[in-house]
Amino acid sequence: MSVLGFVGLPGSGKSEAAAVAEDHEIPVVTMGDVIRTECRERGLDPSTAHGQVAQALREENGPGAIAERSLPMIEAELEANDTVVVDGIRSDTEVERFEDRFGEQFRLVCIDAPFETRKERLDLRGRDAGGDEGGETLADRDAREREFGMDAAMDRADLTIENTGTLAEFRERITAILTEGDQ
Repeated sequence: MSVLGFVGLPGSGKSEAAAVAEDHEIPVVTMGDVIRTECRERGLDPSTAHGQVAQALREENGPGAIAERSLPMIEAELEANDTVVVDGIRSDTEVERFEDRFGEQFRLVCIDAPFETRKERLDLRGRDAGGDEGGETLADRDAREREFGMDAAMDRADLTIENTGTLAEFRERITAILTEGDQ
């Protein structure tokens, strides 16, 4: 059994890494889905209220709230699978929750990319509303996630991938990590 977590700032490549896992039939638990579900339950648009609700959940239920809500989903996937990927870790507290639950079976991979590269990727993705559309700018998102403890989480990574090459190169690197345990 192993749980592989992806951490990185918005647009770094976490979702693409998760897509590679899915291509290899490895289940992915996306922590952002917890927040998007909560947005809908609160009658809010996830594309504009995601950050606000993420912050509210942490204020209401503590800094490990999203990890706690993700744990049952991860454990359910582990009942039928040897490996599960967790996409979207945002804080060192979340890392601690996963380390406490899964011990040495938990590995954290930091995906890093320069600000301008991430900005271009997010503009192309078009999933989230930007500052001009009632959402947050990338700089604001980075600042919010850093307040959650993102930098400390990234510092705890077992492995860091610089995602500055081609998409094919990145996908190959993720495949190696998923299938060969590449360190």
